[in-house]
Amino acid sequence: MSCSSCVGKITEALEHEPWVLSANVALLTQSAAVEFEGEHDAKDLITIIEDIGYEASLEKVVQLPPTDAAGLGAVAEFWKASISIEGMTCSSCVSTITDALSTLAWTKSVDVNLITNSATVIFENKGHLGEILLAIDDVGFGATLNNVSLLDKDTDQESRRAVSLRIDGMYCEHCPGRVTGALDHLGQAVVIEQSPTMTKPILKISYTPNAPEFTIRDIFAAISAADTAFTLAVYHPPSVMERASQMHARIRQRVLYRVVLAVIVAIPTFIIGIVFMSLVPGSNPGRQYLTQRSRGVTRADWALLVMATPVYFFGADYFHRRTIRELRSLWGRRSPVPVLRRFYRFGSMDTLLSFGTTIAYVSSIVDLIIESTSAGPVSTMAGSTYFDSVVFLTMFLLIGRLIEAYSKAKTGEAVTTLSKLRPKEALLVLPADARQQASPTKSVNVDLIDSGDVVRVVHGGSPPWDGIILDQDGVFDESSLTGESRPVKKTTGDSIYAGTINNGGPVSIRTTGASGHSMLDQIIEAVQEGQARRAPIERVADVLTSYFVPVVTIIAIVTWLTWLSLGLSGTLPIGYLDIAVGGWPFWSLQFAIAVFVIACPCGIGLAAPTALFVGGGLAANYGILVKGGGEAFQEASGLDIIVFDKTGTLTQGSEPKITDRQFLALENALWDEQAILGVLRALEQGSSHPIGKAIVGLCQSMDVPDLKAKLVEEIAGKGMKGTFDMEKSLHPIEVLAGNEALMADYGIAINSTAAGTLDLWKGQAKSVVLVAARDTSEKPWAPLAILAASDPLRPEAREIIDAITRQGVQVWMISGDNQTTASAVGAMVGIPPERIIGGVLPQQKADKVKYLQQSQVPSRRQRRFFSFSSPLAKRGRAIVAMVGDGVNDSPALAVADVGIAIGSGSDVAISAAAFVLVNSNLTTLLTLITLSRAVFKRVKFNFAWALVYNLAALPIAAGVLYPVKSGGGQHIRLDPVWASLAMALSSISVVCSSLLLRSRLPVVGFRG
Repeated sequence: MSCSSCVGKITEALEHEPWVLSANVALLTQSAAVEFEGEHDAKDLITIIEDIGYEASLEKVVQLPPTDAAGLGAVAEFWKASISIEGMTCSSCVSTITDALSTLAWTKSVDVNLITNSATVIFENKGHLGEILLAIDDVGFGATLNNVSLLDKDTDQESRRAVSLRIDGMYCEHCPGRVTGALDHLGQAVVIEQSPTMTKPILKISYTPNAPEFTIRDIFAAISAADTAFTLAVYHPPSVMERASQMHARIRQRVLYRVVLAVIVAIPTFIIGIVFMSLVPGSNPGRQYLTQRSRGVTRADWALLVMATPVYFFGADYFHRRTIRELRSLWGRRSPVPVLRRFYRFGSMDTLLSFGTTIAYVSSIVDLIIESTSAGPVSTMAGSTYFDSVVFLTMFLLIGRLIEAYSKAKTGEAVTTLSKLRPKEALLVLPADARQQASPTKSVNVDLIDSGDVVRVVHGGSPPWDGIILDQDGVFDESSLTGESRPVKKTTGDSIYAGTINNGGPVSIRTTGASGHSMLDQIIEAVQEGQARRAPIERVADVLTSYFVPVVTIIAIVTWLTWLSLGLSGTLPIGYLDIAVGGWPFWSLQFAIAVFVIACPCGIGLAAPTALFVGGGLAANYGILVKGGGEAFQEASGLDIIVFDKTGTLTQGSEPKITDRQFLALENALWDEQAILGVLRALEQGSSHPIGKAIVGLCQSMDVPDLKAKLVEEIAGKGMKGTFDMEKSLHPIEVLAGNEALMADYGIAINSTAAGTLDLWKGQAKSVVLVAARDTSEKPWAPLAILAASDPLRPEAREIIDAITRQGVQVWMISGDNQTTASAVGAMVGIPPERIIGGVLPQQKADKVKYLQQSQVPSRRQRRFFSFSSPLAKRGRAIVAMVGDGVNDSPALAVADVGIAIGSGSDVAISAAAFVLVNSNLTTLLTLITLSRAVFKRVKFNFAWALVYNLAALPIAAGVLYPVKSGGGQHIRLDPVWASLAMALSSISVVCSSLLLRSRLPVVGFRG
């Protein structure tokens, strides 16, 4: 793919298939993500892409979570495929692949990424994998499957490790059998997923580590014992980014060879065509020699023909091959594009460049034939051949493409940088024997470390995987993951993460997350997932570029016909005709060639993805994971409202304390403080709610009886209910512990003194818990106790909310706590009481977010710019972000336009979020808002620059300024050679503009 036209073509071809649900084609990653369903195979996607002239390979296929079909109980199995696509050059290629995959009925979503040369496709039924690859192949791209996975992966399988082993040294057809036979001796501990062969010596297995008794090292030893000739290593299939890097490297190599050829030929071309024919006087012997005719043609023209021909066929072939492939797929028998549409939506940037160089070369050949058949004196006027233009044109175009390829590769370095954080070797702690005072260590490859292994992390070293400190204290620099610059002190039992640096003394850790399950792996996966998702504004670029080539072609033809008719009709002065052969037809061609060459859809196609890629990398540096990709950036840059959950978001949440308690039924012989705290502990010990944890913490600090509940039931958003057998009661006892809403549901009233105490606590921004019980033989409930928990505010909360408000964003708070407590907390952090919603059940939080979306008016900023690109603005409603951390927040995070999960949140909340703040400090939220606006401002600037460039350059290339003379008396026109240079600078400037975001320069850089 070379430009956004390729993106459009591929997208259209994919989405044309009824079984493709969606296709997202990415120009920068040279990839596509396709979601499809039905009985089709992912290879069909490759065929579709290749049929329209691109090369594609299947990256991977994963199954999406099953969904209930119309409530009938039928569940669809969805897979997710990651595919590397070769041949994409612009957003037109992305559109082509996306269209091809999206038309398949069983695809749900397609994300094609130009930067990584890859696609992510979500589709139904793994059998369609081949059809996906075939579809990509059908539209003319090469497709390679990276991986495919089922979206609803069983969480029980997470403890198992799946690994691929490369086995070198197999020398006969019996060797693969010896390998699998060696594993058979290990019994059911190892499951062989794929056996090795002589042609593909890759063994895929899965097993459950149980260090130190059974690890991957035992598997290595078993295979090595089967034959000493076997050499084993863990095989890592190339990722999407690695494949994209390989593709960029191949592109650079191909272009570099052609650049060298063009530069070598350009030197004598410049000497003959420019120096001798234009700069030296006519009396110069060299010029006189070159202007002499040989068989009716000047020696200079013969020389230029000899030099231009190899450049045209072996340098510019880079553009010709792609153009031929595109046209063949467009007009081939298998083309899904309607016949009429083929005339007004075709081509890419390569098409324009191929047309320009071809017209220049062919017209020069024709001119040479005319000149060779004409008899007459040698004219003193300049020659009319464009052989020198073909050489210089091709050279500048190829140099521009080379620089662009280097620049595009730079935009995707974030994932590469993160991948390099993990060390290659680790110090494995071996069991000590009776003769050794300390446990010995052994340096091993990190791939040979399993979950449960003990490793030593020395000063300046990095943990190979996530783990828990076993001894001593350490100080770790976590800035690479969280963006927090201050070192974090770690003690025994604390978690540490791969990618961090030990700034303290040596520590021993027990690994808890091996390959694929560490925080670093999750961050890398989240960054890649975000980069695969496109912003809605990129669709605008796809639409523009899909019509770009036909429009430019029409402009070039009209330009040529206009100048030709003006010349032949005598309207133009004869002095305009400054060529010796060919007359007005050949003279007019120079304007048409310039139009073909200068038009650049690449700048438009690269405007958004390059900025969004750089923004995603910057976000990762600050501890922000952009899971929602470009769409999340786009919506976050135009927020109207930010909604905060209270507990764990504005408050610290992790360590609330029970500050007050009052017992109400001590006169009852059945109940005393110990009994009440005992049942509370039994009720809350399984709760994940911070208040429940605080109650358990209180009980553990006191000598309370260890009671067992017969039945415990959690009442969502309200509290807990349990049944107990008490020694002093003949009947089971039911106990309730929760908020006032729970008590109201059961008709439980408390006396005025206790109610006054509750009001006092709530006014102090404390959360309250009420406890009541009853004998199952009796109906009335009796209040037992009231408790208050204080959850300290985050120290930065007030400052951050003030800063967000100053940026013109409304701040709201939603809490499951009562309105009085929520309002008290809101007053402390500066949220007006009318923007505080308390007493909200978990399932109601999503409804409140929807209410804010529909009831609030979008900002002027959003109405002004987002109206043409944002589907939300088109519906005329506000854009709402939800910030939360708990399981209860997950539905609201999913409903919000921008879900933001803070780092201490649960996995469920994080999966529903568009952004994940690895660092739980709310300062990162302000960085997120500022970065989103900076990134999208750069997107808008890039678009404006690319559009203005094309709108200004096309008329100049068409010759509107030709009647104007410069100071030297020369007519002002843009020669095709200089037009090619201007075209190259257009796309390069867009990429460089995006890369400048990385700098901290005033105005152009991002300072955080």
